[in-house]
Amino acid sequence: MTTATTTTGRDRLRIAIQKNGRLSEPARALLASAGLSWRESRDKLFCYGESLPVDLLLVRDDDIPGLIADGVCDLGVVGRNVLLEQAGERAEAGKPAVFREWRALGFGGCRLSIAVPEGWDWQGPAQLAGKRIATTYPNQLRAWLRAQQVDADIVVLNGSVEIAPRLGQADLICDLVSSGATLAANQLKPVLDILRSEAVLAGPVAPFGDVRAELADLLLRRMDGVLRIRDSKLLLFQTPREALPQVLQLLPDAEPPTMCAVDGSETLALQALCHGAMTWQRLEDLKRAGARGLMVLPVERMLA
Repeated sequence: MTTATTTTGRDRLRIAIQKNGRLSEPARALLASAGLSWRESRDKLFCYGESLPVDLLLVRDDDIPGLIADGVCDLGVVGRNVLLEQAGERAEAGKPAVFREWRALGFGGCRLSIAVPEGWDWQGPAQLAGKRIATTYPNQLRAWLRAQQVDADIVVLNGSVEIAPRLGQADLICDLVSSGATLAANQLKPVLDILRSEAVLAGPVAPFGDVRAELADLLLRRMDGVLRIRDSKLLLFQTPREALPQVLQLLPDAEPPTMCAVDGSETLALQALCHGAMTWQRLEDLKRAGARGLMVLPVERMLA
């Protein structure tokens, strides 16, 4: 059995990102950190890759999964909630999966939550049986209700979901929540998350069958390096050999350190990539444990 490949004969990789919105700037920053640069078209809808043959399409985020499905673009930065909703729509229509999540990108976080009127005494999913639930994510809600074996009515709205209970359109809602302020303003409270969403890199299910495969692999390696060192610091210090166990206990979020003896003595010089916050308190704890000459350096790039 052979694996189908994505072949359109293009020799450039095309990535779709949100033109405007909360994912736009973080997506550009991430790709720029991976070494990409572009020349923007006059209509600001297309960016021609200069450092690598990787171009950008600037579009509505809701269009990105469809553009991947149609082969118009190769990859896309989109919310997991959007990707799964459109994947669910295809599944409900009996269509095969043609796109999938390639990487979680660590920004644009939110939750797809069940929210009920503040006066409700929430007891669990069974309480939703026979209720009207307003949402803009009917496919994900339908799949979740099916998994919970709950029969409820789904009211599909294109916007202003949070006001539906006050207008008598629904009994409760299923909507995206970030801070919860909008829910509180409409006398609603979140009671259950059915999805944790964030920005993801989406791509086709089938592998590329041309030079785009190499470009995609290169891009993924660079992005993995950027994501791996996000909020990371390189810690340099010296410590007596006998203090090493106590010092390493204070670095649970560090990768295995590189160490060597200083001039054949019992003093060790170490460098460790630390992924947690390197606060003054942590440095002082390390010093009390025996570390000396502590230096914290920023990390710009990493290639595993």
